[in-house]
Amino acid sequence: MSKQQEKPASSELQRLLGIMARLRDPKTGCEWDLSQTFTTIAPYTIEEAYEVADAIERSDLADLQDELGDLLFQVVFHARMAEENGHFDFAGVAQSISDKMEARHPHIFGDEPGTMGEARWEALKAAERNDKGATSAVDGVAKALPALMRAQKLQKRAARTGFDWPDTAGPTAKLHEEIEELKAATSDEEMVEEAGDFLFAAVNLVRAYGIDAEEALRAANTKFERRFRGMETLGEGKFADLTLDEQESLWQRVKAAEKRS
Repeated sequence: MSKQQEKPASSELQRLLGIMARLRDPKTGCEWDLSQTFTTIAPYTIEEAYEVADAIERSDLADLQDELGDLLFQVVFHARMAEENGHFDFAGVAQSISDKMEARHPHIFGDEPGTMGEARWEALKAAERNDKGATSAVDGVAKALPALMRAQKLQKRAARTGFDWPDTAGPTAKLHEEIEELKAATSDEEMVEEAGDFLFAAVNLVRAYGIDAEEALRAANTKFERRFRGMETLGEGKFADLTLDEQESLWQRVKAAEKRS
């Protein structure tokens, strides 16, 4: 273990908070950091979260450490800006999540018996939403989520009220219906609307099979990228010059090679 790793987490956290305070110092701070707001930093926060997920998917633990640091810096940045405006500070952020985790695990930090399952977890979260004044089952589903993930979360919330198909037959028929409506669309605006309905219905069908749509599409993206790179390799630098039939032939070769391996 390195000397850096032996340092207490609290001392390194204080160091990071100090760095952020220096960067945001009105007189001696960094011009770029001083010009930022919650709105301008938000895209970086989302990007860093995805880079954490990417490091995990690649099983790159060294990179994961770096990316988690980048993500932590985003939290520190937002907390610092809030503190400057008299709203809350980093300690408040830490207190909020600590209070929330203790409340969500009454069988660990309280006297309630039992174990934690998905139903119990969701019931505790629903109670929190009600305490905050929620008026709908879909309150609290963040609008900034990736559209595919948000569609799935909205559908799950609706399903808890009983608004859901009992099996895969319903969502399958609905998907075919949406395909026909997309084909029949005549204006650009109508096509966009029907395309959205089709994608939403596709997520619903995938969910009916018990599959996480975001995870499934991520895997499909990875597979497509791998196969496309394989085609480019077989094309020996001339892939773009091939006809569609020739490119399809390479695609089939790559698929066949994957199956053999």
